[in-house]
Amino acid sequence: MSERLRASDLALLADETPQTPMHNATLEIFDPDESGFDYEALLAHIDDRIAFVPRYRQHVRRVPGRLANPVWVDDEKFDLAYHVRRSALPRPGTMDQLRDLTARIMSRRLDPDRPPWEMYFVEGLEGGRVALLSKSHQILVDGISTVDLGQVLLDVDPGPRQLVLDGWTAADEPTPTGLAVSALAESARDPRVAIATLRSNAEAFGRSLTGAAGKASAVAGQLSRRRPAQESPFNIEPSAQRRLVCVRTSLKDYRKVRRVHGGTVNDVILATLSGAIRAWLMTRSEAVGAGRRLRALVPMSVIDEELEPTSLGSQVVGHLVDLPIGEGSPVVRLHQVSYALRAHSETGKAVAADRIAGVAGFAPTTFHSLGSRVAFKEARGSVNLVITNVPGPQFPMYLAGAEMVETYPVPPLFPGFSLSVGVTSYDGAVYYGISADRDALPDADVLGQCVRESLDELVDSASDSRLRAPRGRKKPDKP
Repeated sequence: MSERLRASDLALLADETPQTPMHNATLEIFDPDESGFDYEALLAHIDDRIAFVPRYRQHVRRVPGRLANPVWVDDEKFDLAYHVRRSALPRPGTMDQLRDLTARIMSRRLDPDRPPWEMYFVEGLEGGRVALLSKSHQILVDGISTVDLGQVLLDVDPGPRQLVLDGWTAADEPTPTGLAVSALAESARDPRVAIATLRSNAEAFGRSLTGAAGKASAVAGQLSRRRPAQESPFNIEPSAQRRLVCVRTSLKDYRKVRRVHGGTVNDVILATLSGAIRAWLMTRSEAVGAGRRLRALVPMSVIDEELEPTSLGSQVVGHLVDLPIGEGSPVVRLHQVSYALRAHSETGKAVAADRIAGVAGFAPTTFHSLGSRVAFKEARGSVNLVITNVPGPQFPMYLAGAEMVETYPVPPLFPGFSLSVGVTSYDGAVYYGISADRDALPDADVLGQCVRESLDELVDSASDSRLRAPRGRKKPDKP
């Protein structure tokens, strides 16, 4: 029997619009060196690994008359070359050009009649590097039955591996009559299924009837009623076009700040963002008074002893954090963020960063997708910003022999939000992917620069010169 979509998946599909496509993405940069990594090698590698994520060869079929939730069925016309596409940058192949290309690709919706994912192999980067942009719809990755394709593609060493093709053949797609008969039979066997189906389809149908304009006004009204008193430029209905800002920083800087001032690397990252947003608002000549805060939803992993260890999707929950953007001292900002997150740590269910980083494969791709699912469900109302932060392995990883040298999450924008932030740590660096609406935030690049400056401010506060007593001056005796 084909697996049916859950109510949460139907909500994602129903709320999707041209302005808010519900897909996550990751932008990775590789150094082929002498590996021979090219488009054909990528196709062969994916053809070998896609058997681990069979959902990536399926698409959604709706049941006539909405007699039951839609089902996942094998795509009889599955064409790997359609999903894995080849592109190139004109000279000189800069990072800015790559960001612009990524933003344009992120602005386009996925084809609903095919398996909802795409991958772009981008050649022509400076230094002979190549990029891989992976884009998957949120209904693909639930952390229970499916993980992100990117999680199974990377290896811990560059050694060659013998490809073992699985000889997959698509099952026959059911006819509309067959889908209807199966739905009626399933409802007859279990009346609870019929009730749940009617409820979820009625909710989805009601959402679709509102239309994009009606939906926007409804969300705006909800935000105006429930949003914090202090408004944010991040709570604007997005257009269909995007901007992407990529920032690479050093993990050792965060560890230095943590070692001197306490807290966790996650605390330092959120404090860095707090300072960056504060500085960015000031470049806009906006008042940032003492006590002003920005409410962020930060999806976090938790341990639930009642769940299977592989049920990642049910182990990610949303945590509300008030970012102290009105505080002028970087150290005080850090302590306030640490205090706000202490309650999460003291529950005893918080997952240590090294445990997440130790999940098989490159887990950040999956955890960012799961965080977006949580954000879609919980972010509306009194939330200004969504931040997903996932630790990755602190050693190089390889795809078909090519080393991954950079990785940037590309989070989606939700209704009522003009900015979202994804953060991934990997191999000694911390990578920020800032998705912004092209029309609402034309100065998003400035925010990226403010991230670097905010981190520098924290590092400076933790430097030895600040902590050491001035030379030639005797320390006063203790009273």
